[in-house]
Amino acid sequence: MIKVNVKDVLATVSEATIKSYDKAAAEAIEKLHNGTGAGNDFLGWVNLPSTTPASLIEDIENVAKSLRESCEVVIAIGIGGSYLGAKAVIEALSDSFAAYRQGNGPKVLFAGQNIGEDYLYELQDYLKGKKFGIIVISKSGTTTEPAIAFRMLKEQLEASLGKAEASKRIIAITDARRGALRQLATEEGYKTFVIEDNVGGRFSVLTPVGLLPIAVAGFDIKALVAGAVEMEKATTVADDTNPSFLYATTRNALYNAGKKIEILVNYNPKLHFFAEWWKQLYGESEGKDHKGIFPAAVDNSTDLHSMGQWIQDGERSIFETVITVENQKHTLTIPSDDANLDGLNYIAGKRVDQVNKMAELGTRIAHVDGGVPNLLISIPALEERYLGQLIYFFEKGCGISGYILDVNPFNQPGVEDYKRNMFALLEKPGYEKETAAIKARL
Repeated sequence: MIKVNVKDVLATVSEATIKSYDKAAAEAIEKLHNGTGAGNDFLGWVNLPSTTPASLIEDIENVAKSLRESCEVVIAIGIGGSYLGAKAVIEALSDSFAAYRQGNGPKVLFAGQNIGEDYLYELQDYLKGKKFGIIVISKSGTTTEPAIAFRMLKEQLEASLGKAEASKRIIAITDARRGALRQLATEEGYKTFVIEDNVGGRFSVLTPVGLLPIAVAGFDIKALVAGAVEMEKATTVADDTNPSFLYATTRNALYNAGKKIEILVNYNPKLHFFAEWWKQLYGESEGKDHKGIFPAAVDNSTDLHSMGQWIQDGERSIFETVITVENQKHTLTIPSDDANLDGLNYIAGKRVDQVNKMAELGTRIAHVDGGVPNLLISIPALEERYLGQLIYFFEKGCGISGYILDVNPFNQPGVEDYKRNMFALLEKPGYEKETAAIKARL
């Protein structure tokens, strides 16, 4: 089970100060479990792990098996939570150089997470002559970024295979009843999975949205969900034996002590995209009403040679949450060298991970001494079970923390502002007034 340690924040906020948030956190848990808080129509994720039917997991695994057998490449099309969760888990579990190796099933690539013309051109060029399939993820089917990518890749697949055969390699994850993608899937006969109305995108990694691409990549989604079930059970109690409760109360105590930026730190490069998922989860959930901790992330020790100076000696408006991975999959020891020109013989015979752990510990001590509070999250290994725990831990912590902050953690009204401006600038039908108004400003 993952563990949370807050001892290295106590020079900034006392245990008594952290515990002063217990009542608000207990009320938040009650709102999450009873559906009495703001955004209560988006609480389907709370009991999702323990209520996911075995039949759904089996169906996902069967579809994934079919795609793995028929495709060299599978493109998962989505943006935000429809992309980041799957990407985070796949990157965390994959061989770092899987993209350069042959065999072991299809490569899972992503599209629709940007509007990069070169990106799409190069993706389509890469797919020429390859057997590929598509997982398209969208409740509406009209979100601009994934809709553009799907239109182009669907056309390419149909040109390669013909409409009937292409439809067998397109999986739609969408609304149960309505929307453009649901209509198209029905008309074309695509295999579909449902995005439930009560699960928002950033909380959807443990639904087919995340589980299907992860299964296509060859990973054990049963173990992933089982780990989330363990954390779901561990986070029901309203006290600091609940790791999500402790995380939420501590970060809110730090926020109100002037620590407005949280930096998620990892010392394993495979967790880079996990941090990207976490940034969306907390940024989109808490950044409202001119409130909220700004979520940032660094990959150490790499970023110690870029951001390390600012973290050590910059403005004291930050705290760090460090994810430490206790056990590695592989073992490497540092060799001895007779010439010792690099001066490294003093660590000869030590594991690379031991050196990394001492870099981590030394950095945490230095940053705490420099006035940067540190929370420590320990995960036993980068395995499906523990990633499932970590995902649910952060989801539950986010719900609790958002309610302590007194915002609705489950909406994202600010996201719509850029869309309205973009549609007006593109002269989308129905936006004539907005188009005239925005052009007058240019």
